[in-house]
This record gives sequence, C-alpha cells and structure tokens, in this order.
Amino acid sequence: MTQLLKIQQGVLSKNDLLAQGLRGRFREAGVFVTNWVSSPGSGKTALLETTMRQLTDRGHKVAALVGDLATENDAQRLKRSGAEVRQIVTAGTCHLEADMIERHLEGWEVDQFDFLFIENVGNLVCPSSYDLGEDLRIVLLSVTEGEDKPLKYPPMFHSADLAVITKIDLAEAVEFDRSAAYENIKAVGPQLRILETSAKRGTGLDDWIDYLLQAKAGTV
Repeated sequence: MTQLLKIQQGVLSKNDLLAQGLRGRFREAGVFVTNWVSSPGSGKTALLETTMRQLTDRGHKVAALVGDLATENDAQRLKRSGAEVRQIVTAGTCHLEADMIERHLEGWEVDQFDFLFIENVGNLVCPSSYDLGEDLRIVLLSVTEGEDKPLKYPPMFHSADLAVITKIDLAEAVEFDRSAAYENIKAVGPQLRILETSAKRGTGLDDWIDYLLQAKAGTV
C-alpha cells in the first residue's frame, strides 16, 4: 500500500509540473482553456458543440481536445461546429493527463485560438486529481442524474470552478429538485457559481456564453 501511494504521488507530481508548463504556455499565447468534467451522458458534447458554434459565429477562434476511452465519435460530431478538433483516445485510462494534452497540441499554433476546450473522459472520480493547465474547470450535472450526485462525488465538485446544470428542459418531467441540487452543490463546492442550460432548447445559453467571455476577460 505504501509503495502504491508513492507511485501515485510521483505520477501526480509529474502531471502537476507538466500542467504548470502548459498553463504558462496558454497564458503567453492568450488562449483561454476550460476543462469539462462530468459523468457519462450528462450532455457535455451537446453543450460543447453548441458553445463552439456560437463562439465561432461571433468571430472567436476555438478548438477542442476530446477525451474518450475509445472511438472518435465525439470529435467527428464537434467538427460540425467548424472548429479545430482532435480526439484523444485513452485506451482504457479513465481521465486525461497533462502529457496527453501536450502531445495532442503538436502542430497547433495555440496563439491562433481564443478558446481551447478540453472535454474530459466521462467520469466523476479520476479527473478530479489531474490538472491539465486549464484556466477554468467546469463540472456538469444533468437533471436526469439526481440531486445527490455532488454528495457522492465531492472531490470533483470541490475541485471545480463552475457548475453547469444541463438538460434543464427536462427538469419538470424528471421531478428535478432544484433547491436540493443547489444545496448539495454548495455543500461540497461553496465556491461554485451555478448556471442552468439546455443545449436542445437554448435555455440559458446567452448567460453561459456571456460567462465564458467574461471569464476570458477576467471580469468574473
């Protein structure tokens, strides 16, 4: 057990060092980087596709790195936004790591982008420990998952900067208890601002896009 702990600490130390280098590179380039984390099926890809399209339509240059255990389905889907997209196939690893980000940036001039979106592997456990050099970590929670998800996975919500409740158009149908969800999110992540969105209906998207622009400008 002691040996395993030492190995884990070594892995995280190496990752943190690489992430620190990435963060400096991103800031020098002027690109704003967000790391999206959630459980599978939360609606990450749907919201990301809409977000990328809207920002592109407003004249912003955006790119995305997409993590999955297998397939390039999400990358192909996100390319419909017209943005630069690359898939990171982890081959069984349940999270993205800083060295994966570094490798998949090869050939990109990151100073050409205004936003870089990192869609992490669908998992609310492992990604919480891995810094990717991001400016903003966004945790997504869909109304179909249950209001107690933050209490079940506190490290993820505690490590995030923003919580986005997705599929809000289904809230009434699934009897989503908004008050309980907010209370549980704040219980483990009191620092979190909470936004509500529906990529399908467009609910809350103006506020969401405005938040991203303000975060990039450093005014939130």
